[in-house]
Amino acid sequence: MSGDARRKPTTAELIRGARQEFEEIAGLEIESVSAFAKTEHGWEMHAEVVELARIPDTTSVLATYAVRLEPDGAFAGYERLRRYGRGQLDR
Repeated sequence: MSGDARRKPTTAELIRGARQEFEEIAGLEIESVSAFAKTEHGWEMHAEVVELARIPDTTSVLATYAVRLEPDGAFAGYERLRRYGRGQLDR
């Protein structure tokens, strides 16, 4: 067994893998990652996606999704946390 077989994935590798899995499964393209943190069950990434593109772009509807990973980086699931209009600020 090589030394790389047990190497832990880097944060960048975890995020790349989570993005790829989410986009393939959900059919949505991630515009940005707004959070990434270790949890007691693995990892959680918050992804911002355009759910409804409109013209002008300022009227587009976006959503924040929580993407969950197992401790080894395997995809565990996702859920939508909120929907909002582009440019809408958190209160």
